[in-house]
Parts: sequence; structure tokens; C-alpha cells
Amino acid sequence: MSPARSLARAKGASPEDLGEATSNGMRIFIKAKPGAREEKVEKVDEVNFVVSVKEPPIKGRANMAIIKALAEYFKVAVGRVKIVSGWTSKQKTIEII
Repeated sequence: MSPARSLARAKGASPEDLGEATSNGMRIFIKAKPGAREEKVEKVDEVNFVVSVKEPPIKGRANMAIIKALAEYFKVAVGRVKIVSGWTSKQKTIEII
């Protein structure tokens, strides 16, 4: 079993919640929906998710809300979720360590 899968299992995520495994953890791709009515994380497929957050895309507030929502979804600390690319885009690459 890869380190990413064993880490995610230890943290409570099911195998179908896992994204693409990397040497440091897992990498997922998300479509951000800032300014939504409700916060939610929707799984599209193995590595693609749609994350809706209430915060507007101003001064990084939506990005921080996305990080918090993903940390809660995968049951990991907020510090273990990083935006690898897409800080100013709705399409983002996220790494969860």
C-alpha cells in the first residue's frame, strides 16, 4: 500500500476518496465555486472534486475556505492541505500531505 493510501486510511478517508498518490501524499484537482450558498465538497471522480465555499474570491479568503473544507473532508489538519497551483484560478491543484 502506498504511503498516501495508508496515511489517508489512518486519517479516516475511504479508499474511494483518495486522489492521485505522490511521494509526499496525494494530489487532487478541484474546481472552485466561491460565493456559493452552502459549503460542500463534491467528488466527481477519483482525482477531481468540486468545492463550493461561501467566501468571495477576495484577498485569498475563498482559497483559505477551500483549504479548510478539504481538510475537514479528508479529516486532516489544515496545515497538511496546500494549493500547488491555481491561486487565482477556479481550477486548482491541491496536495494533501
